[in-house]
Amino acid sequence: MQATTFTSAPTTTSIPTISSSAILVELSISVWTARRLDKTASRDITTKNNAMVGVANVSKRLLGDCAELDAVQKFAANARNIHYSMSMPWSDMGMRLVPTAVYLSKYSKTMSELEQEFYPLVNIFLDAYQWEIGQSQVKLGDLFNPDEYPSTDAVRNKFRFQLHEMPVPDVGDFRLDIGNEAMAALADKYTNYYTTQLNNAMGDLWQRTHTALTKMSERLDYADGQTKKVFRDSLVDNVVEMVELLDACNITNDTQMSAMKNRLEDTLRGVTPEALREDGYLRAETKRAVDEIIKALPSIDL
Repeated sequence: MQATTFTSAPTTTSIPTISSSAILVELSISVWTARRLDKTASRDITTKNNAMVGVANVSKRLLGDCAELDAVQKFAANARNIHYSMSMPWSDMGMRLVPTAVYLSKYSKTMSELEQEFYPLVNIFLDAYQWEIGQSQVKLGDLFNPDEYPSTDAVRNKFRFQLHEMPVPDVGDFRLDIGNEAMAALADKYTNYYTTQLNNAMGDLWQRTHTALTKMSERLDYADGQTKKVFRDSLVDNVVEMVELLDACNITNDTQMSAMKNRLEDTLRGVTPEALREDGYLRAETKRAVDEIIKALPSIDL
């Protein structure tokens, strides 16, 4: 399936309003992968198969199946997903946009709690690290090389959970000693950049709404007597979350976004996952309403 891109009229807004309604956040989570390229094994593989050097590589998991390290890695991946779900894209450097309302009510508290959970998991792994090295000698056999294992302190430094917050810059906030003409040109460039990034952020929100609604429509597409489609409670929860985001993230006061949020609220009022599973009429009516909302979303280019 090809990716879809939402297009709509350019966002017209007041720069100071956005600057006071949202902040930029950058999440940095580092986790030791415990993987290493084995050059000797790679060379042996290519030689054995009469292949050119460099066409095949052997990557080792230094600790094999280490439950403690796997727990840290999975936690980090989940933390990133939570971060993405509460924010919108802003720049290629990793900064994302979070509405002030979301930051104060949910984002800051959630990310702080995740950071407090992260380091205890790291410590559990570090406590088991030396023992896991001993186990690896059995797991890796001839691939085991004790020189490839950093010290516990060195490994500790490979884990990091950091969150940086910064204000959204105003277009006129250029403290440079340049002429008025150059200053105006620089401001124009940032205005164009700002508008593009803001439209991308709003487009990402529309895309996520489209994805959640399309999935709901697909899972509700069966009638009584037909084979039931299995769906989790999160099918409804995900759309409810989008209603909240369409409200909190509407920092441009987009009337279309407000109207869409209201329609979704009306559609989901009194709807529960269990009721959708048991009530064929409710299921059909909910699907019909969702399909109508999907049609009303901003146009997309396939």
